[in-house]
Amino acid sequence: MSDILIVDDERDIRELISDILEDEGFATRLASNSDETMAEINTEAPALIILDIWLKDSRMDGIDILKTVKRDNPDVPVVIISGHGNIEIAVAAIKQGAYDFIEKPFNIDQLLVVIRRAMETSRLRRENQNLKRRDVATSEMIGTSAPYRALLGQLDKVTKSNGRVLLTGPAGSGKEVAARYIHAHSARASAPFVTVNCAGVAPDRMEEVLFGRETPDRGVEPGLLEQAHGGVIYFDEVADMPLGTQSKILRVLVDQQFTRVGGTDKVRVDLRVISSTNRDLDQAIKADTFRQELYHRLNVVPIAVPSLEERREDIPLLAEHFIAEFNASQGLPQRALTEDAVALMQTMVWPGNVRQLKNLVERVLILGDGTGPIEARELPGEEENGGDEGRVVLSGALATLPLREAREAFEREYLLTQINRFGGNISRTANFVGMERSALHRKLKSLGVVTSAKAGVRVAHVDEEVEAAG
Repeated sequence: MSDILIVDDERDIRELISDILEDEGFATRLASNSDETMAEINTEAPALIILDIWLKDSRMDGIDILKTVKRDNPDVPVVIISGHGNIEIAVAAIKQGAYDFIEKPFNIDQLLVVIRRAMETSRLRRENQNLKRRDVATSEMIGTSAPYRALLGQLDKVTKSNGRVLLTGPAGSGKEVAARYIHAHSARASAPFVTVNCAGVAPDRMEEVLFGRETPDRGVEPGLLEQAHGGVIYFDEVADMPLGTQSKILRVLVDQQFTRVGGTDKVRVDLRVISSTNRDLDQAIKADTFRQELYHRLNVVPIAVPSLEERREDIPLLAEHFIAEFNASQGLPQRALTEDAVALMQTMVWPGNVRQLKNLVERVLILGDGTGPIEARELPGEEENGGDEGRVVLSGALATLPLREAREAFEREYLLTQINRFGGNISRTANFVGMERSALHRKLKSLGVVTSAKAGVRVAHVDEEVEAAG
């Protein structure tokens, strides 16, 4: 939408208007009848149309073309010109959605003023629609850990291109935030970001939701692909997309065009595609639930989003971010975190990842008393100790072991948890647990605990030989 389409059956008029507009810096296209007009619009919608009412040797007159344009491309302003103007024709044109009506012979300055106003009005309307349509979900990335920095480095690289990205990672790890970060830092940042919840749409409605539909009663109802034109379409949990829809999406990726359900006209779209999944797509392909051709089209740039367990160092920053966010959005108290609360959160199990952490923070802020710092006793698990501070409740398995074996098992699990909490940093772990670094190394060796690199960070685990011996 960057040029002006001039439609007039008189060649001299078409070329005169075109020369004037090009002198003013506008790009133009020309058409002499309805067929040429619709062909030009279907190729690419113009920024504005200057349309003559009376068109000789044309299948449709100007009013019919106006009706079609406002039905299929409501954002494109149309300025009507006519050498046989009267009040009735002008009123009819305005009722059908024309921006203005100018009678021939027209004043050039008047025409230019109308064109500029029409294009500015259209631009403001599109911006307003995009702002209303765009989800206000955050695109802010939070963290300092090595896995986080590795992820951010990959995301920054792909923001500079239009390549398709496939984000993988467990549920709740922040794949949509990563997708929004790509969009927000790309050349398409001012264009729409539209999410397709592949798991949340009924299979029999998926094609209408994506491609839109045309009916005699309701006219054109644009789908999500059309709404995302110029921006990003994000397929959330793409493995849940119905097989029949997968083949049609594959065709859209190849041709960048589609037909609405119930329609016949081709709709062209300019889209960047980002997808995500928490499932193994190779297994889905083997099970014939996902098309291999679509996988290869979507998986141009694969990026793995780490789980919260892999980036435990980021938990305090994330928790503080969510506290500030809930304070701003819901007026919940702005509370600090005690060291004990941070320590407990970094050692908890997080199957729901970042989403679970966010839900926990909201819950604590809602149910907590006062505005003082959040303490460990307010977190899940602590209250299960019956309020007996300092008492450790043994698991069933640990309670059945002799003292020496139970102590070793506890020490091993405790040190594994602390090392991973500090991102594999032995010095920080030694400082926290109150041991000399050399003594900690000896203890780890005796317990069979080793560290190795995983996803750019040191991760502690039990040596395989020790596990086999156990």
